[in-house]
This record gives sequence, C-alpha cells and structure tokens, in this order.
Amino acid sequence: MSDTTIRTNSDVVLIGAGIMSATLGLILKELQPDIKIEIYERLDIAAAESSDAWNNAGTGHSAFCELNYTPESEDKTVSAKKAISIAESFEVSRQFWSYLVQENKVSSPENFIKSIPHMSFVWGEKNVEYLKKRYDALTANPLFKDMLFSTNFAKLQEWMPLVMEGRNDNEKVAATSMALGTDVNFGELTRNIFNHLTTLDGVTIHFHHEVKKLKQRDDKVWRIKVTDLATGQKRKAYTKFVFIGAGGGSLPLLEKADVPEGKGYGGFPVSGQWLKCINPEVIAKHQAKVYGKASVGAPPMSVPHIDSRMINGERALLFGPFAGFSTRFLKNGSYSDLPLSIKTDNIIPMIAAGIKNIPLTRYLIEQVRQSPKDRINALKEYVPTAKSKDWVLERAGQRVQVIKKDEKEGGILEFGTEVITTHDGSLSVLLGASPGASTAVSIMVDLVSRCFADQFNSPEWQQKLKHMIPSFGQKLNDNPELLLEVRKATATVLKLKN
Repeated sequence: MSDTTIRTNSDVVLIGAGIMSATLGLILKELQPDIKIEIYERLDIAAAESSDAWNNAGTGHSAFCELNYTPESEDKTVSAKKAISIAESFEVSRQFWSYLVQENKVSSPENFIKSIPHMSFVWGEKNVEYLKKRYDALTANPLFKDMLFSTNFAKLQEWMPLVMEGRNDNEKVAATSMALGTDVNFGELTRNIFNHLTTLDGVTIHFHHEVKKLKQRDDKVWRIKVTDLATGQKRKAYTKFVFIGAGGGSLPLLEKADVPEGKGYGGFPVSGQWLKCINPEVIAKHQAKVYGKASVGAPPMSVPHIDSRMINGERALLFGPFAGFSTRFLKNGSYSDLPLSIKTDNIIPMIAAGIKNIPLTRYLIEQVRQSPKDRINALKEYVPTAKSKDWVLERAGQRVQVIKKDEKEGGILEFGTEVITTHDGSLSVLLGASPGASTAVSIMVDLVSRCFADQFNSPEWQQKLKHMIPSFGQKLNDNPELLLEVRKATATVLKLKN
C-alpha cells in the first residue's frame, strides 16, 4: 500500500489558534515577510478555547483593578512591582493593536476593545486600609497617576450604582477607579488577526487538525505528526521552529516533545463558571469592571468581579468566576488529560505542590459543592439587591496552573504565565493562565528575541519593532512624557477614552 501521508515544510509551525499564536505569527510575518508559517488547530475555528470571550475575563489586564497583582506582604507593605510590569505590557499591546488598525491589517477596533472604568471595591476596616496603601503605592508611579480613591458612600454610588444599591451607608467601604480601563474581546481580536494573516503568502491554517507527536531529528529539524480529525488524513510537517500555544493542551504536547527543559513540569486544572445576568434593566445599571479580594486559598483566576462586557455586539453582565475542579485540561478536552499528564519526572513536584496548597484544594472542594443559593449569596456581596431569577449559570473556560520543580520545596504551583524555551531556541511552549492574553505582545516579542536572536538584533528588525511599538526598548513608567504621548495616540486609533 502506498504512503498517502502529506508532507510539508515550513519555517515556523504554530500549534493552537489562540491569541498567542496569532500575535506571534503576525509579528514574525511583519519582521520577515517571506517567512513560511503553518498553524494547526484541533477545533473548527480560531480562539474557541482560552481566547474566547465567554472563556476569559475580557479585562484588558493593566493592574488597575486586580488586587492579586499587588499582594500585601507580611510586614503589611504593598509592592507595585508586578502591577507596573503588567501595566507596561498592556501599553505595549495597545501600541501593537493600534499599528494593526493603522496599517489596515485589522479593522473596526470598536469590535474588540472598548473603554470601561476599572474599579477595585472592598469593605471592612482592614481591607479599606489595604486598598488605601495599594492606591498610595500605585499612584506614586506615572502609569497609575490618574487613579482615584474614595471612601465616600455617595461617590461610590456615582461610580457603581448597582454595587451600592441596597447597602447600609454606615458600612465601611472603599473603591478605586481608573477611567482608562478597557474591555477586550480577545476572541474577536484573534480571529481578526488570523483573517489577515491567512491572506498573506506563505501562511496556512489547518482546522480540525490535531498534533499527535513531535520529535526533533539529529539535523535539528522538528518532525510533527498531525491527523486531520475530519478525514483521518495523516500529515507530517517539518520545521526548524515550533511554538506551542495550545492553552491547557500545551503541557501534554511539551511532554510529547521530550526535551530536557520540559522535565518536571506538571499542571493543575481549574475550571470556571459565571453567573450571567438575563435582565436588561439590571445589565443597564452597571457600566464598570469591579474587582474584589479573592477568598483565602483561591487561585488568581477566581478573583471575584462584577463585570460589564460587550460580547458579540451586545451588553452582558457577569459575576464570578466560580472555580471548580475537572481533570480536563481544555474546555473541549478529555477527563483523562490530568491522569495522562502525570509522568515519572513530574510526580514528585506535583505531590509536593499539592501538599503545600491544601487551602487551594479545600477552596475548590467548597466551590464544587456550592448550591445555586450559595452562588447567589456570593453575588449579593457585590450586588445586594440581586434576585436569583435574573441570573443563570454559564460555563467558563478551563485553565491549567503550572507546577514545576523547585530545589527547596520539591515542587511549586505557579499562577502566572511561563514560557519554556529549549537551549537551541527551536521550541517554545507557553504554559499558565493570567494575565496571558493582555500581555501577549510583550510575551511574544520576548520570545522572538530569544528564539530568533540574530535577526532580532539586526538593524532591520529593530527598526521595524520600533515602528510597530513606538515605546520599544523603553520603560513608559520611567518616561511620563512618552507615556502620555503613547496613550493619546493609541486612544485615538483604538477609539478609546484618553
């Protein structure tokens, strides 16, 4: 019988059709127009998993409202370091997206990004003290100088009427507000980028194609075995560079690649659900993203927020997310994902991380056991007048938190994003969750600097990067004038509030 396997050669293979692959693919194509790229996605459309609007918070994460980016240390001080890094990264994303709009590579920015105030809201004396310290720490930096803080009940009613409705005006409350916040539909943005990318010569996207195996040959070329799920057709793709940006599916593929840099990594899946409002009158009362403090032991993706969104051109109002546990690594994954991911090299880190995160386990058990009444009671902490008939439960996305080896602890659980790159720069894998999509451009530029080092440092690539990202190579927090200039320019192009 003849071998009917299709064989292809390309410069780059991207696995997963989410925001990360879209961003990397377009950056590389802009820097080197003749580069040949193949993209493989096992679902039938792009951005159907982590990048989909219903599967993530839709917050342009810039640390304006997310309290988990400014933890309070044991000595009761609040550090702005992580918040500054995330805010810087989001400004980079805004610049790149503006470039895409200006160059007509992506149209109608109002379809994927909108201005909306970002607010933090707390109650109780200790939490109010914390929020004031956070405000002081952040506003000492140019990136956050426009932040407002208030403990005035009437002012908070003005900022977020739905949240304050039905509250006792003697209650000790506080909030911060940043008018510069954004709501981002990463699913829409991702599909727009792919729509442009796939019109370019040398770029091919294959839907319904699942990567089964990948192995680096002695000549440093990667051989990737792929199956067309619709027809069963086999394919072998050959390339010198592979990026795996498959969300929860990245860890199993990293294990299949069998590279030394991937040893010891494991994953802990956390599922999510939203309460979605179905009453238009209630939806109309709230026009902000209001984030609170996470419960003890809760993962960062479970920071509660009452969130006004634009999804598919319609206003939506969500509360949550409520965390849960599933052994799936993807929303459309298999229950065998977690068991099959346990290997001899990662079992010790996974056990060690599990022992040291008992509060997380306890929290997830409590979340799984919640009744509809429990969820409505949680909602009422943010919307005191909430009625159960106005809200329905909606399944959100699946996230896999990173577990990795640690010399002291044996294994640690990470809640951020992590990029694993092989020593020769031929394979790069993105693991983890928040803040992910919002910082995709910075993550991918850094990846390119490591995996395409020679070209990256060339005058041609450096000049092009500065054209796409005007602040490239500079820290906006250290240059207030440039920050104002960049924010004004991107606000104009993206049709945002300045």
